[in-house]
Amino acid sequence: MKTKQTKYTTKNFNKEFATDDACLEWLKNYRFPDGIECPTCKKITKHYKIAKRPCYKCDLCGHEVYPTAGTIFHKSTTPLKTWFEAMYYMSTTRSGHSAKELQRKTGVTYKTAWRMFKQIRKLLDESEGMFKNEVEVDETYIGGVRKGKRGRGAEGKTAVVGIVQRQGKVHTNVVADTKRSTVMPLINTNVAKQTTVYTDEYPVYDTINANGFTHKRCNHGAGEYVMGDAHTNTIEGFWSLVKRGIGGVYHAVSPKYLQSYLNEYEFRYNHRQDEAPMFLTVLNQIR
Repeated sequence: MKTKQTKYTTKNFNKEFATDDACLEWLKNYRFPDGIECPTCKKITKHYKIAKRPCYKCDLCGHEVYPTAGTIFHKSTTPLKTWFEAMYYMSTTRSGHSAKELQRKTGVTYKTAWRMFKQIRKLLDESEGMFKNEVEVDETYIGGVRKGKRGRGAEGKTAVVGIVQRQGKVHTNVVADTKRSTVMPLINTNVAKQTTVYTDEYPVYDTINANGFTHKRCNHGAGEYVMGDAHTNTIEGFWSLVKRGIGGVYHAVSPKYLQSYLNEYEFRYNHRQDEAPMFLTVLNQIR
C-alpha cells in the first residue's frame, strides 16, 4: 500500500527552527534523547545553554558539551539555521537545488553554499541492501552537450550503472566503463540470486542467467520497449529525472563529484514513500 508523505511547509520550518538556538536545541535533543551523560560526573546531569556559544554546560561540574561535534556542522562559522535551511531546500525538490540559489536565499557566499551542499550530500549516501523479486538494470552516460557520437561510447561523458527494484529502491554506481567485467560484479554484489533481472539487448548482460538469475530482456534496437513484463521503464524514468535535474539545475557536474549528486537523487527516490516529511528524513541522517 502506497503511503502518503506528511506535508512539511515553509511555515512549519520557520516555526520549529526560527533561530540558531532552536536548531541547536533540536540537535541536542536528537543526539542525546535520554539526556546528556557528563563524562566527568559519570552520570546524566542537567545541562544549560551557554549564551552566544553553541554548547551546554553541566550544572554540577561545568563540563561543556557541543552538540555539533562530530557532525557536518562542526567548527563551521555558518549559522546553524542556515545549515538547516539548506537541508530543507534540498529536501523539498525532486530535481535538486543549486548552490547559486542557496546563495541568493541565505546570503552566504557561493563557495560556502557549494561546500554546504557537498557536506549534506555526504549524509545521503546509504546502503540499500540486496535487491530481489523483480529488478531492472541499465547503464547510461551523463555529461554536458557535446558534438560527436551519442549514447554508448560517447566521448566526454561519464558512465553510470543503475539497479532498481520495481516498487522499491534504486542504486547507482559511477563506473570507468560498461564492460561485462565491470557490470556483472555490481549485479552479483547488489542483487539476490534467483531474482528476475530485466535489461535491454546490450551483450554485456548475456551471462546473467549463468550467474544464477532469471533474465528477461527487450530489444530496444528493434523498437521493442515492452515485451510482456520485460521492460526497463522504471530505471529509465529515474535516469530521466536525474538528467533533467542535472541539466536544468546544476547544468554540469564533474565526474569527480557525480556520485555524490547521484546519491542525492537516490536518497529522495528511495524515501519517496516514507510517511515522515522528506526534510525530517534528511535531518535524521545527521547521526
